[in-house]
Amino acid sequence: MNLSALHQKALLLLLLLVTLAFGWILWPFYGAVFWSAVLAIVFHPLYRRLLKPLRQRPTLAALATLLLCLLIVILPLALTGAALVQEGTQLYQRLQSGQIDVGTYLQRVLGSLPGWAFRLLDFFGIADLATLQARLSAGLNQASRFLAGYALNLGQNAFQFLIGLGVMLYLLFFLLRDGAALAERIKRALPLSPEHKRYLIDKFATVIRATIKGNLVVAAVQGTLGGVIFALLGIHGALLWGVLMALLSLLPAVGAGLVWGPAAVYFLATGALWQGLALTAFGVLVIGLVDNLLRPILVGKDTQMPDYVVLVSTLGGMAIFGLNGFVIGPVIAALFIATWDLFTAARDASAR
Repeated sequence: MNLSALHQKALLLLLLLVTLAFGWILWPFYGAVFWSAVLAIVFHPLYRRLLKPLRQRPTLAALATLLLCLLIVILPLALTGAALVQEGTQLYQRLQSGQIDVGTYLQRVLGSLPGWAFRLLDFFGIADLATLQARLSAGLNQASRFLAGYALNLGQNAFQFLIGLGVMLYLLFFLLRDGAALAERIKRALPLSPEHKRYLIDKFATVIRATIKGNLVVAAVQGTLGGVIFALLGIHGALLWGVLMALLSLLPAVGAGLVWGPAAVYFLATGALWQGLALTAFGVLVIGLVDNLLRPILVGKDTQMPDYVVLVSTLGGMAIFGLNGFVIGPVIAALFIATWDLFTAARDASAR
């Protein structure tokens, strides 16, 4: 069909307007749509493997894959979240009742500091125990108000969360079953050469799979190891700190150390030498080794991005998109690098 230039511009304008309107409609459930697409990409190889034993029945294969996704990913996360809420509530109650006396811990740390460290704290105006405890109490009060408000919002938004979860699972089923056809339609719509389309789409899928599988494996292993060592050393809220280490381990190189490092310093400062040395050795040689060995194999090797690019894009993505950003950030960074590689290759080819 031959269209005039005016008709082509009108069609492009209409395409832009309806695309923006459709995105606006989906925006309240962008998290559900995003994670349904991510999980469909991650579990699509499993779906294809199930097609053969299920005699090429796509609906049954999609249902079976969805069930496995529930058992492998969603159910463990739900159980961990419930245990985390319970342990966090118990820790908060201990703080409020005085069973965990923050002032005593502070006094132990300040009393064991060397002179130069004490003078440094005095320079910043935090060497006085009463002042430091007052500031910490104010911070805990703010944190308690935040947690109370968050718990209230969580209760009020529980219905919306369930709707979002239902939308995600519903979309995941259809993306597993019809994802290949949808991907072909997207390929046809992109105004690029077939080679460029294939390269960018393959890069997109590869980065998502590597980011999800690699980061989740590293986070699960580091969080589990950190929670175990904290429990063995008798630290309150071991599950809570383990989950926090798992979340922070999404940041390459620095993540879990932000939790076990201060704990080790506290042990050493208060004279618990063997606990401090054991935690330091375990953190460096075991928890840190997991990050240094697994992340390059599972993430960096497939994405072909340097660690500093992964770190910066992860931080930036999480700052803009929240927890979803640990996937969105590296994906945007990988597509940025891939697009510039294509542009450079095309320019060099035209210059010959």
